[in-house]
Amino acid sequence: MSAATTPRCRAALFDFGGVLTTSVLDAFGDHSERISGDRGLLLRLFGGGDAKAKQLLVDHEEGRLDHDGFEAGLAERLRAHGVEVEAEGLVAGLQSGLRPDTAMLDVVADLRAAGVPVGLVSNSLGRDCYAGYDLPALFDAVTISGQEGVRKPSRRLYEIGCERLGVAPHEVVMVDDLAQNIVAAERLGMAGVVHREAEETAEQLSQLLGVDVRRTAALR
Repeated sequence: MSAATTPRCRAALFDFGGVLTTSVLDAFGDHSERISGDRGLLLRLFGGGDAKAKQLLVDHEEGRLDHDGFEAGLAERLRAHGVEVEAEGLVAGLQSGLRPDTAMLDVVADLRAAGVPVGLVSNSLGRDCYAGYDLPALFDAVTISGQEGVRKPSRRLYEIGCERLGVAPHEVVMVDDLAQNIVAAERLGMAGVVHREAEETAEQLSQLLGVDVRRTAALR
């Protein structure tokens, strides 16, 4: 194997929403349009267009604000922007468009079956974020922001994920659908894959890990 193709990693960490599921951004956009007629409203609020809404999300993802408190706070911020909406069910609405990405779930399973340590590093949202997914069966280690008190892109969450797999950051590839989260991982010395679709991600993982999972993704 040439130096150009020699695998540089021996373990992988995966984001959840938008990597093992369909697009979170699309799901948020769909719900934003349903409740307000403005597809970009919620993403603008969470992205800093409303400092209070952004802080609500940070506090919730880091476990300082519970599910009900987050929904109540978000409903209040939406009302401040002229959108009348019931608090209860807001998180379920945000997640209602998410579906499992079976090709990516198969990639994770195939890597694990080949002896590659695999872990989850995820910013949590709501009490039912991972309902229907047997995380211990999918991963060797699970690191969730709401349980750790820190969220991506903080380096500490990546460090915890690496520690639980028993590997150093420079031995790990991180897969995430948000470029800023990959930038943060790379600053820690990790390799990074910005996920867009399963076949492309499988190609990059195959090169980085030296385990061919390309056919798994291509069959979907």
